[in-house]
Amino acid sequence: MRLLIAGGAGYIGSALIPKLLERGYEVSVVDLLWFGNHLPEAVNVFQKDVMAITEEDLKGIDQVIFLAGLSNDPMAEYSPEKNFVFNAAAPAYLGYIAKRAKVKRYIYAGSCSVYGYTVNKLYDEESPAISSYPYGISKLQGEWAVLQMMNEDFSVIAFRQGTVCGYSPRMRLDLVVNAMFQSALTKNTITVNNPAIWRPILSIEDAVTAYIRAIESHEDISGVFNIASGNYTVGEIGDNVRYVVENKMDMNLQLQINHIQDYRNYKVSIEKAINVLSFKPAHDIDSIVLNLIKNLDHFQDFENPDYYNIRTFKQMDE
Repeated sequence: MRLLIAGGAGYIGSALIPKLLERGYEVSVVDLLWFGNHLPEAVNVFQKDVMAITEEDLKGIDQVIFLAGLSNDPMAEYSPEKNFVFNAAAPAYLGYIAKRAKVKRYIYAGSCSVYGYTVNKLYDEESPAISSYPYGISKLQGEWAVLQMMNEDFSVIAFRQGTVCGYSPRMRLDLVVNAMFQSALTKNTITVNNPAIWRPILSIEDAVTAYIRAIESHEDISGVFNIASGNYTVGEIGDNVRYVVENKMDMNLQLQINHIQDYRNYKVSIEKAINVLSFKPAHDIDSIVLNLIKNLDHFQDFENPDYYNIRTFKQMDE
């Protein structure tokens, strides 16, 4: 099977693609390479904007996976106009071109940020998706656009992902577990800005499994799926990161607890993904931190701007 992955040189793609190669897939990547290329040499990588992809580029491709776009709220708020192009228009355009090119399936990397602020409710895919901020709005627009295109000949699977965390060859330290880990090692302190806020966390290893389950699912399957390893309060995340680092790295850490208002608060049900895609998460906060410790030698330059998406994004404007 031939796959094309838009944004495949990014954080998720750099962990996913080696696993796809192991399973015998032929993988091509279209990526602007803002954060370099950490992919195996066997992958065909084209430095190209998603909006420049043509039907000819997709000739013979069986499935397209959209991992591209701006990846978090700080990037979206720094440049709302680019956010809506990359996160709303780009997936819609690529879905349209993929369908015209007779691609069989389109997999869209969305976000649980579409749920906005909820109060003590477990949200499933039928729950209201209402966000008031650029990132969440754009991710929902991208999702809506690609879902409109699905039919019996064009499967569309849209993931609403929890916050992905863990080690990837294209490393990020601006994700909640990764950021706490970095702070623990550099400042001996873990900062928790609002301990009561809920977050669905997705181990990058579970994220890889989710994409494999989607790629290999029956051709008739389409729809929206929440994807997470588990729901945690931010306070619980801080406690778990502290426990693992102290016990595995022989450190004594401090917690700094703040009570700063946050406009994102949600926890999600993954029952649909379990029952339809056979997605069964195998990881939690502890195993994410253990994976970071195991791979620490690969990202010890904590000041590398490539590890913080907003820093690299701002540098491009300088």
